[in-house]
Amino acid sequence: MNSSSTDDYGDLLATLSDEEVASLMFDWPLWAAPHQTPPEGDWTTWLLMGGRGAGKTRAGAEWVRGLAAQGIGPIALVGETIAEAIAIMVQGESGVLRVHPHNEQPKLRDNRLIWPNGVEAMVLSASDPERFRGPQFAAAWADEIGKWPRADEAWDMLQFGLRLGDRPRQMATTTPRPTRLIKRLLGDPLTVVTRMRTDDNRFLAPQFLDAIVGRYRGSVLGRQELDGELIEDLPDALWQRAMFVPVSGVVPERIVVAVDPPVTGTAKSDACGIIVAGRVGEGAVVLEDRTVKPAPPLVWAERAVAAFHAHGADAIVVEVNQGGDLVKAVIEQIDANVPVRAVRANRGKWLRAEPVAALYGRGLVRHVAGLTALEDEMCGFGADGKSGGHSPDRVDALVWAVTELLLDGTRPRVRGI
Repeated sequence: MNSSSTDDYGDLLATLSDEEVASLMFDWPLWAAPHQTPPEGDWTTWLLMGGRGAGKTRAGAEWVRGLAAQGIGPIALVGETIAEAIAIMVQGESGVLRVHPHNEQPKLRDNRLIWPNGVEAMVLSASDPERFRGPQFAAAWADEIGKWPRADEAWDMLQFGLRLGDRPRQMATTTPRPTRLIKRLLGDPLTVVTRMRTDDNRFLAPQFLDAIVGRYRGSVLGRQELDGELIEDLPDALWQRAMFVPVSGVVPERIVVAVDPPVTGTAKSDACGIIVAGRVGEGAVVLEDRTVKPAPPLVWAERAVAAFHAHGADAIVVEVNQGGDLVKAVIEQIDANVPVRAVRANRGKWLRAEPVAALYGRGLVRHVAGLTALEDEMCGFGADGKSGGHSPDRVDALVWAVTELLLDGTRPRVRGI
């Protein structure tokens, strides 16, 4: 049926009763593309990497449906956060609830799914690996592992719990990113890999294919986000992933919160880059990424001030090219005692970033774990001043933070009164 035309589908459906049509809608083998069905062989992990809209979520949900129908459980459903896992993996357009006929549909109770036959699934957050302690599973579906903030730690904790049944297995669906976890899975002999392209999904709206796929086709971003390729590093990028040296347990001498505020704060505006970093000896450590979007002025100001207090920072460094004194005034509305250092950009983004990237090349700047979004943006930052076609808000804030700590000379410790 995969090779039939749309007219053939219409002719066939016209001959069926309503009950038969409904039955066909949930006949997954009939509709699935070959790369959406479980591979054969003796594997432990099925890594399904694909472009946006390629059908990864549907494949994962249908795999879980098949496990439950066989009585295999409990099942772990792991997303970046609990809210995201429920919204996409469970309740989403292609989520677990949507792929079941009504009489087979599981019930969602808090963070658990319970099928009519008694099989249960637990929704877990990869952002909180400690929560994996205790529960045991016979199978797991992990979604978008490429953007998990504590990916290796969460994956390892999941493995300890995957110990029930005769053949525990797991499926990982993700848009490919060159993270340590994905590279590790690709090198595991017990992993079988399936790749999907956005173009492979024949059910996508033509407008999406024309507007989005047509626009990014052939670009580096398109190769990753649409074709499902694993892109290591841009050849002309200032930052390469090998530069990101992990660190933990350090006590910085001086800490700043750097802010790159957007011109406007609507849903379509740029994000507000907020990066926390500290000086350690002759180098620096990036402590946290608190970037927020959408970012109305009071929202980003509250977030920056909260980061200032949480880290015991010395100052907030904020770019004022767009808002001038109003930017400082917004922060003062939240807390007038917070020291604010205003900075202005008089050179392009690339020129400002080059000295900071050179410090990374010398091993003088290190990262705590969980800065995946920042590192992705850094590696995608190009000479056009953009990252993946978008404003590099995190990179801008990072550059201000490291410049303040290491490149503008030693500044005295500043405290509010």
